[in-house]
Amino acid sequence: MHSRLTRSPACRTAALLGMIALLLLAGCGEQRLPLSPRGQPDPLEGADPIRGRQLVDSYGCVACHTVPGVRGPSSNVGPPLEKMALRGYVGGVLPNNPYNLVRWLLDPPAVDPRTAMPNMGMSTADARHITAYLLTLD
Repeated sequence: MHSRLTRSPACRTAALLGMIALLLLAGCGEQRLPLSPRGQPDPLEGADPIRGRQLVDSYGCVACHTVPGVRGPSSNVGPPLEKMALRGYVGGVLPNNPYNLVRWLLDPPAVDPRTAMPNMGMSTADARHITAYLLTLD
């Protein structure tokens, strides 16, 4: 039932090139960073938002950010931290997901050298707790 055309080297080459072109076009779509790299644990596993709220106080986040429910000086240095779970990006540069929020909190200048947010010397555990808390804010 196969004709000579479908078995010819030219047809096979054309079909192969067509398939390669389709695969390349499919790969041109928007790439998203995974929630966490392969082999890495879920950044929120075991994280405690209540502890995160306490850490927001101890790190003095309200010196630069307005945090819903947290008293502090009225500051507009950094963005308000309300509705963090609904934001598209973390620090304006990373797609918003728990892994990237932890990454940002650990060392903002390493992610974006132009940021005004300093490296607070935060531990990974503290960044995970704060991330869990920030994602609960309305």
